Amino acid sequence: MNPLPIAWASLRRNRFTAILFIAIVALTVALGIAISAQERALRIGSARAADKFDLIVAAPGSHNDVLFSTVYLDPSAVPLLDPAMTRLLLEDGQADFVAPIGFGDAIGDAPVVGTTAAFVEHLSGGLAEGRVFAALDEAVVGALSPHAIGDTLEVSHGHGGATGTDADAAADAIAAGTAVPGGDGDHPTITIAGRMQPTGTPWDRAIVVPIEYNWSAHGLGTGHLPGDSHIGPPFDPDSLPGLPAVVVKPVDVAAAYGLRGAYRTPQSTAFFPAEVLVELYSLLGDATAIMSALTLAAQALVVAAILAGIVAILDLQRQQFAVLRALGASRSFIFATVWVYVAALIVTGAIVGLLLGWGFAALVSEALAQQTGVAMRAEIGMSEFRLVGALVALGLVLASLPALLIYRRPVVEGLR
Repeated sequence: MNPLPIAWASLRRNRFTAILFIAIVALTVALGIAISAQERALRIGSARAADKFDLIVAAPGSHNDVLFSTVYLDPSAVPLLDPAMTRLLLEDGQADFVAPIGFGDAIGDAPVVGTTAAFVEHLSGGLAEGRVFAALDEAVVGALSPHAIGDTLEVSHGHGGATGTDADAAADAIAAGTAVPGGDGDHPTITIAGRMQPTGTPWDRAIVVPIEYNWSAHGLGTGHLPGDSHIGPPFDPDSLPGLPAVVVKPVDVAAAYGLRGAYRTPQSTAFFPAEVLVELYSLLGDATAIMSALTLAAQALVVAAILAGIVAILDLQRQQFAVLRALGASRSFIFATVWVYVAALIVTGAIVGLLLGWGFAALVSEALAQQTGVAMRAEIGMSEFRLVGALVALGLVLASLPALLIYRRPVVEGLR
């Protein structure tokens, strides 16, 4: 005899209860899938965002603060690198290029970041339109910036990249209205000259200006001799101010490790972004493992609670099974019917939960990408399939319990 028609008939007869149980299983599974998929999307997205930042050199201090300020443009007050170390970097033959990074200003919610044209080309891989800045008051916008080429914008000053005497000089220059030509003194203007390709980083929303603009805006000179109006290197060694960070592109892998070792001194620190991210991922991984274990435990408890409810429902149908036994159905047939009934609820809920979890993770990824600027894409991988498989396997084993209860019940007891 085939148990499927009877199991299907029972599901249809109790469709509201069946849908409720499936929904509970689906939501429980979706939670675990969303956590797992989003955690992986966050890792991949943040790692890709740091790909073009080969080596970062900064003043001794927190690598995390420098990384988040430089790569993810999360403003924080960091100590400034000694200009003497910047001079050594600019003259180091192991570096393909050295890009000073300055920040602390904004246009609306978009950060204004100072650097060199070489780093813009490196980060963007060529511009999408327009050209790289060629004057102090020109800028390049990120791919997601709403500003168009030719727009003239006012810059609001901040002091996120300056500390100590540099901050005092910046405040004096801004108050005097002599920081940068143009605008109204307190709010100098820049003109958009080009747009970068999408980078999948917060720089897609940034407005990138010559590092000379950043220095001049904060009253720190331009890094060149008086009267020298060219943009970018070579800089005048004696005119260089302090910097929050310097991004270095080594000529090769050996040079990268050589530079990293050479600039880990009492006056500076050098690190690969991957070093910091690995530490963060390790902490994140521990938290994710705990969350996954708690989610799996919660899923097991939900399945157990559902099975308890199913046992109560099946108990109300004991006369149906007793009649089947009286008509000649074997105990194994009764067992198979009940097991199929329970298994159908769990497997359907798990499949629906897998799809819901994928959708939830995609929505969360999109929200985080909008908030952080880091491109993320949630995908379902083997870890998610293993999670669903573990829950289904557990559910199929636990499905045997109500099947055994019905299987072992005497016919006479069921007819009462």
